[in-house]
Parts: sequence; structure tokens; C-alpha cells
Amino acid sequence: MDTFVIIKILFLTTLAFAVTILFTPFLTHFLYKYNLGKKIRDGAQAPVMAKLHEHKAGTPTMGGILVWLTVLILALVFFYLAKWTDLEIFDRLNFLSRSQTLLPLGALVASALVGLIDDIFNIKGIGPKGGGLQVRHKLIIYTVIALIGAFWFFFKLDWDLIRVPFLGNFFIGWWYIPIFVFIIVATSFSVNETDGLDGLAGGLLASAFAAFGIIAFTQGRFDLAAFCGVIVGSLLAFLWFNIAPARFFMGDTGSMGLGVCLGIIAMLTNSVLILPIICLLFVIESLSVIIQLFAKKIFRRKVFISAPIHHHLEAKGWPETKIVMRFWLIATVMAFIGVIISLIDRLY
Repeated sequence: MDTFVIIKILFLTTLAFAVTILFTPFLTHFLYKYNLGKKIRDGAQAPVMAKLHEHKAGTPTMGGILVWLTVLILALVFFYLAKWTDLEIFDRLNFLSRSQTLLPLGALVASALVGLIDDIFNIKGIGPKGGGLQVRHKLIIYTVIALIGAFWFFFKLDWDLIRVPFLGNFFIGWWYIPIFVFIIVATSFSVNETDGLDGLAGGLLASAFAAFGIIAFTQGRFDLAAFCGVIVGSLLAFLWFNIAPARFFMGDTGSMGLGVCLGIIAMLTNSVLILPIICLLFVIESLSVIIQLFAKKIFRRKVFISAPIHHHLEAKGWPETKIVMRFWLIATVMAFIGVIISLIDRLY
């Protein structure tokens, strides 16, 4: 293996961190100048959460722009530098390739733009009760995005297999399409549900993308590993300003876009059954919401004081920073476990 591949990944990760840090003051100035602050949910709908977070009302949202825009800019810059110049260094630093990163980048940007529209609607008070797009509308839109990705895999890449760790690959035919759609939509909404405390979603996403970057690297998908590295670098810079007290929030433009992208990378690396391990906390967050809704609908009572579960822990008296840091630790350990399973699986 060429040593430059490792240099490339580390360099691009560091560069993404630096570019995002430099870009942040401009975005922050714009968000505060035009009062693009998030509205806290109506107290009648979520009284516990509204009371816990009333002091955060007006904090700018859409901070996720920092991540996906940095990734897009770096991908395009090195792609065109490689194309327009004869310098070998730019050709080797280019990480935008049709077989590895074009689909996750396209899905990231498309999903992030939908999330951006939703954030703007929320800020402007557009939509039902001024809360932006309805869940069913978002579900339809992200299902369409997932379907495009599924058809790309199934018809363009002729991909219809799922790998079960330690057992091998299993061809599932057209069932691959609905499974793909479910994974992408579930991942995106799980990440979105987790984006509720300062630094929470950003830290968990950084661990997850780092884990999948390592998995992609061990599979020889070096462009995809570099792509994950760029996302990690941008997320770390985002976290610099998003840890409590947050300078701004990630918003749907970050959480939904990165959630979709994460799901697609799991499919690209054929690690979909490792995804719930690496992203265990995202799974738990979503399950807590599902359990809460089911209990209220069927039994007319709540299981949690407030859902998702991080709000329940807040209501129980846990400091926000303690919840976030402990979730970070768990996410890091689960990322290690996921990578270990992937590596062992490759040995047999």
C-alpha cells in the first residue's frame, strides 16, 4: 500500500478542520445578523422539553452548513485542480470518484438542502404550527432520495447482496431495494432525533464516520476513507463551536444530510449489519421515541418523562454536559467494537 494514501487521508481531515474553523465566523455573523434562531417546540406539545430548553430559544440553527459545504468545496476544488492542472499532487489528493464518493456526496448535499429548507421554514414559522415541514412530508422526500440511491446500487452497480459478519455474503435480489430505503430513512431520522443537546449529534457522528472511514480503508476504498476523514475533520471543527453553551445548532440541514450519507456509506462498505452496533445510541434514541409514541397511543401513558431518551435523562436531573460526554464515550467504544467486528470478519 502506498504510504501517501495515509498522508492523503490525514491531510484532508486536517484541512477540513482548518477550512471549517476559518469559515465559521462568516456563517456565525450571517446567522446572528439576520436572527436565524431556532424556535423551541410549543410547550403544549412537549412541555418538559420546552421548559428544559427555553433558555436556548433564538440560538441560531443551520450550523450543519459548515460540515456539508466544506466537504462539497474540498471535493470540487481537488477534483478540478486535478482536472485542470498537470500536477500529480492534486490528482493524488482528489477523492471524488464515481465508484466510491459521488453517490454519498450527492446524497449528502441533496438531503442537506432539503433540511436547509425545513430549517428556514422553522425559523420563519412556516408550516403546521410554525414548525417547518411535517414529518410525513420529510418522510416522503427522504424516501425518494433513498430510492434513487437504491436504484443506483441495484441497477447501476448491480449490487444485491448483504454481508452477514462471519457468515459471508447473501444475495437477496430485489429485496435489496426496500432494505436500502429502510436503512437510509431510519438512519437519517435517528440522527435527527439525536440532535437535541449541545454537541450530542456532532460527537456521535464524528465517531461513526471515523469508524466507517477505517472500515473503508481496510477494504481498499481509499477515496471513501478520505471522504469520511473530511467529514470527521469538519465535524470536529463544528463541535468547537457547538459544545455547551452552543454558539449555534446543527439543524436539519446537518443532521438529516449526514444521516442519509452515513447510511449510504454503510451500504457502500457492505457493513449494514455493523451499522446498528457503531450507531447504537442513534438506535436507542429512535427506539425511545417509538416506544413513547406507542405507549401514549395504546396505553394513554408515557414510558419516559420526555423523549428521546436524552431529554428523559435531562428531566431526571442529569446535567446536559454529563449526558453528552457519557454518550460520546459510549459511541467511541461502540465504534471500536464495530471496527473490530469488521476486521475479524475480513480474516475469515
